[in-house]
This record gives sequence, C-alpha cells and structure tokens, in this order.
Amino acid sequence: MPDSLLKDFCGYVSDHADGAGLSHTITANEGSAIAMAAGYHLGTGKLPLVYMQNSGLGNAVNPLLSLADPKVYATPMVLLIGWRGEPGKKDEPQHIVQGARMAAMLAAMDIPFEILPDYIEGATDVVDTLCHTARARSCPVALLVKRQTFEPYKMKYAVTSEAPLTREDSLSLCLSKLSEWDAVVSTTGFASREMFELREALGQGHERDFLTVGSMGHASAIALGIAEAKPSKSVFCFDGDGATIMQMGNMATVGMSGAKNFKHVINNNLAHDSVGAQPTGAEVLDLPAVARALGYTWSAYADTEAEVNEKFAELQAHADGPGLLEIRVRPGARDDLGRPTSSPVENKEAFMEFLKQ
Repeated sequence: MPDSLLKDFCGYVSDHADGAGLSHTITANEGSAIAMAAGYHLGTGKLPLVYMQNSGLGNAVNPLLSLADPKVYATPMVLLIGWRGEPGKKDEPQHIVQGARMAAMLAAMDIPFEILPDYIEGATDVVDTLCHTARARSCPVALLVKRQTFEPYKMKYAVTSEAPLTREDSLSLCLSKLSEWDAVVSTTGFASREMFELREALGQGHERDFLTVGSMGHASAIALGIAEAKPSKSVFCFDGDGATIMQMGNMATVGMSGAKNFKHVINNNLAHDSVGAQPTGAEVLDLPAVARALGYTWSAYADTEAEVNEKFAELQAHADGPGLLEIRVRPGARDDLGRPTSSPVENKEAFMEFLKQ
C-alpha cells in the first residue's frame, strides 16, 4: 500500500516496475499484500517485497502469523515499512501511537528487522543481510525506513482525471445541503482536513463531524454504528475510493443492516490521493452496482455540479434503506490545506455531545 513517507520510493516503483520486468501490484490492503506475496513465492520460489506504512502492519498481522510464519507455511518475504511516528519526531497522534510500538510489534512476531541506512553502501549491506536471513530461515524480515531516507522523486505517471469537480468542491456542495441535525463521518486523509476547513469557511462549528484519523477504510463502519444507535438522525459517511476498497466488506454489513438513515457518499478520484496519487483500481469498479448487489436500496453516480445537486437531494430523501452516491472527482488538494486544530479526543467529545441532542 502506498505511504506518504515512502512516496519517493512508491513513485519510482510505479514509474519503472513494468520497464524493469517486475510484477507490481497495489493491493486493497496490507493483509492482502502479504497473501499475494505468499502466492508469488509459491508460484516462483522467489523473494517478494511488500511495502507499507507502519499503520498497515495491523492489517498484516494475521497473514504474517497464520500464513507466512516459519511454523506455518514458512514463507520468506521482505517488508519495507515507512516509520511514521518515529519516536522523537513530530507527527500526527495516530502515527505517534503506532510508531512507538512498531519495533515491539515486529519483535513480538519474531520478525527480524533493520533500519535502512540513508547511504548506499550501508543500505546494500543491510538489504543483502536481510534477504539472506529471509531465505535461510524461510521467514518474513523487515526494513524500517525513516523519513527522508530516499532521494526526492516526482512520479511521472500519477493518476489524472478530467472530472469537473475536485473533492473539496463535492464536499462543499453536499455540506451546503445538510441540516443542523445531520451527523457526518469523514474518512481519513485529505477529506477530513477539507471538511474541517469548509466548516471554518462557513462559520460553522465542528461538533457535527467525526473526522476519522487512522483506521483507513473503517469510516463506513463507524457511521453504521452511529446510525444504528441513533435511528432518528441521518448519518452521512463521506468516504474515498481507496478507503472503500480497503475494507469493502463493510459495505456488505451496511447492506445487511438495512439502516434507513445511513447515507454513503464516495468521492472517487481513482487515487490514493493523500500519499502521492498512486492508482486505487477504482476505475474498473461500478460502485453503485456493487452497492446494490450488497443490499443498498438506492445508489447513483454523479460528476457535475448539477448532477451532484440532483442526486444528493435524492439520497437525502431516500428512506427505505442505506443509500450510496458515487461522485467522480479530480485528484489533488490545495497546497495551503491545513489540519484540524482540535485533537481527536476533543473532536470525539464534542461529537458525542451533539449526538445527545
């Protein structure tokens, strides 16, 4: 999975893998990447590389232990892990929590690891040693990457789109139509940052919005939990394509729930936008059709301002089960986009007070 700390590496691999004759796949989530790497090893006998942000290590724990471990299928692989929240470095709260525990998590799983040096001779030695360990012990090994280890690289073939609206345009159109009683859950990354700034621009408070940090892909499950606890309140989940694909099973749970007050809006820009605009694979998905197949009782698509206005109004009016609106938008965000000024705990407490009303 792509990562902002590894974006120079990710960009270079995305641009050059095919030309180098390498098999390169961006998977739905990190656990799937471990499983696909195991399949690659089974099919070739070669040593696969899985790259991820350290927050994704949680998604990878089960297949690392129950599939790749030497006591199970003894599958050698190299994990390249971006060390967000490295102790002593400034970062977001969720990354600081994960970063402080990462080395202990790898040690508890008995995965040998080294920090990747930032000079070529040292890096070569460490990579050679870990690859030897992976093959000799038939086990996963990990390379931890600190910030600014790689030279800067700008991806030449980032995802582009001709969609007329940006994600911020889409969020602004939808927010302008919400009532003061509607609850909002926004997905991690740029979307929650834009949500915060749009409320500021409108002179509104932030108590109606749960701004999800970390736990990528789980905004829809959070929103469903709220919708079932507060059946008289409309709950809007503003999601992204990468996050939706990462935990698409949540959509099956939503459909099975039949929650009449659950409103799912997916801003689809075809990219992991917050970490460098690598492709998500959403271009080949018909998300409204997926939603209907999973039990949503209403779904639609929009990509112009007029269509968003029309279809969002229909989503608001729909009251016979969960509904989904896919809005195709362009990737990218403002250079001056800020971050929420409240802490996650402050956001949570204000939101819970709002839900009591």
